[in-house]
Amino acid sequence: MTQNIPQEILDSLTKVKMPDKVKSKEVDHVIEISGMDIPIFFTEALVLGSGAAGLRAAVELKRANIDVLVASTGLFSGTSACSGSDKQTLHTAGTSNKGDDFCQLAKDIGGGGCMDQDTAYIEAVGSIKAFAGLQYLGLPLPEDRFGSVLRYQTDHDDVGRATSCGPRTSRLMVKVLCEEAVRLNIPFLKRCEGIQILTKEISGKISACGMLAINKDLDHNKYNLCVILFDSLVLATGGPGELYRDSVYPKFCFGSLGMAIESGIEVCNITESQFGIGTRRTEFPWNLSGTYVQVLPYIYSLDKDGDEHNFLADYFRTTKELVSNVFRKGYQWPFHATRMLDFQSSLVDLAIFVESQKGHTVLMDFNRNPKPIEGLDEFSLNNLDEDVRDYLKNNGALQDLPIDRLTKMNPLAIELYKMHGHDLNEKPLPFNVSNQHMNGGISVDLWNRSSLNNCYAVGEICGTHGVTRPGGSALNAGQVGGMRVAQHIKSKSISKPEEADLKSFEDQIDNSLKLISANLDNKSALKWKDISKEIQDRMSDKAGFICQLDEIEPALIKAKKLSDDIDQKGIVISKDNKVVDYFRWKQTALTSEAILTALNYFVKNGGGSRGARAICSNKGSKIPLSKNGPIKEFSFIEEQEKDKDKKIVLKFKNNEFEITEVPIRSMESPDIIYFEKNWSSFLNNDIFKDNFKHS
Repeated sequence: MTQNIPQEILDSLTKVKMPDKVKSKEVDHVIEISGMDIPIFFTEALVLGSGAAGLRAAVELKRANIDVLVASTGLFSGTSACSGSDKQTLHTAGTSNKGDDFCQLAKDIGGGGCMDQDTAYIEAVGSIKAFAGLQYLGLPLPEDRFGSVLRYQTDHDDVGRATSCGPRTSRLMVKVLCEEAVRLNIPFLKRCEGIQILTKEISGKISACGMLAINKDLDHNKYNLCVILFDSLVLATGGPGELYRDSVYPKFCFGSLGMAIESGIEVCNITESQFGIGTRRTEFPWNLSGTYVQVLPYIYSLDKDGDEHNFLADYFRTTKELVSNVFRKGYQWPFHATRMLDFQSSLVDLAIFVESQKGHTVLMDFNRNPKPIEGLDEFSLNNLDEDVRDYLKNNGALQDLPIDRLTKMNPLAIELYKMHGHDLNEKPLPFNVSNQHMNGGISVDLWNRSSLNNCYAVGEICGTHGVTRPGGSALNAGQVGGMRVAQHIKSKSISKPEEADLKSFEDQIDNSLKLISANLDNKSALKWKDISKEIQDRMSDKAGFICQLDEIEPALIKAKKLSDDIDQKGIVISKDNKVVDYFRWKQTALTSEAILTALNYFVKNGGGSRGARAICSNKGSKIPLSKNGPIKEFSFIEEQEKDKDKKIVLKFKNNEFEITEVPIRSMESPDIIYFEKNWSSFLNNDIFKDNFKHS
């Protein structure tokens, strides 16, 4: 079929060119510690991370006349710029077929449980401002000729609130936000990775005041170490992308969750992640949601002898049922345990898991229609569930082959893989079910403040998403969080650090220097490659989306032993310029231990299967069915309703994890908020005060 979108437009939405020059921050001071010169930077606010959430925070801070600095491990190399965050969820202003309101959107955002009600409402209300700001900056979100934003249905969303610029929506968000940062003259440290939060007591509170970092652009010392001193810290480094072997995160996205945990910052909901089908990390990692599956490609596997298996035919009762549930993976992309039941769409994920466990390679072919179940009718576009047939018909996608249907509905999807050396017109895609997003993270209040004074969190590192969330709401949460952080920091009395403040941190910096020295070329220390394999294999095999109950505690014991071994033996630093490997893998090991600690606590206290995982056990009351009968080996424990109303909170203290259960925060009804009664609270900045209640 002839493509009716010019190639230059397709290129502009896939081969997204980023700003080629940002302002670099100059060194403010140099001090000597333990005979080593350490360059120092001073700023009022440090944003650690340069993804969509971090850049929104930085832009809003600068607009508020806050002196802000952005430090990034690699500009345009994080998940926002490189991964398949392909949609933005927004309030639909009552223009959808079913209507919408803020309260209903908040209920849907937090519908999976374990999400604070005030945060859900904040994200619903803030979506309009976040969305409009991105449009103002030039994000090419699609509209009809009346100016109404084009929308579609996504996972955990019955209204149709998602919109998209194509598969590179989040990269385009990063682009326009970075262009605004350049226009505002915001300085950057472009190859700078935080390794330790420096703290001191202020007014009786332990407070974040500095960051020990490794900056590859500096050569003042052999380790490339530097220190950034600030009044406020915004952690915006994304999720812990190196935890799983089976993952669609870009490589080397370590994030700073482990550093935050190590600093004693409280984290919540870290049992919760998202898993779904995507192309493999060894090639080009990308989510296969939306039109990739809605065009009904043929899914099959190859065994080690090269023999082909139409394996989904072993699970579904009819060809119609099989292909209709492949289609539904488009807007039910994340695995959910309950959708393994009654021949629903997550039975596809389970089948792929079983096939992968056999050592078979699972593939998606866009040049062949699905094969029928043996002995049943051939595949036909006239023999689909009504919702599937209507969707394809309404979008003019009733062509003979999947590749032609994809060309009609989403040519950008083809361009994306072609850009990475894989032509969907020529060969099928190998894929599996992978870890994609951390829903938990740093525990924050309604202004995104963490438990560590002066430290905020936005984006994926922020544990606000609950168990499930509408697709695209994570991008919205990061944008709203970035705006809220800037508002709160502006409301405070800010003091820029000075040279005299350096004395407070010399002991902390000196201790880190001694740690580095002890591990440099330490032949008896552990190797980071061995640590990496152990963590990733354990997390994928024992804490993935199919999770065996009796394997969780043994996995935790081994994770704890690894952390202890790292403390006792260290991690070898092979060269002066490889110091970062020590901190990355020590903190990743701690993050893995934290997740398994929370997961073990959850299941020991009767927790069952929900968004991220099926907790499988012979005690499970829920049994998936295939066309051949019950699949008893994947019986799973049912989720407890009571668990939706609380969060599991962890705090690392004295080398152990303290665990508490915290009820989700409620909020008063918006119906009692009146203009005249509450205007003064805004004018007096009372809205920023702790435990503020409307008068």
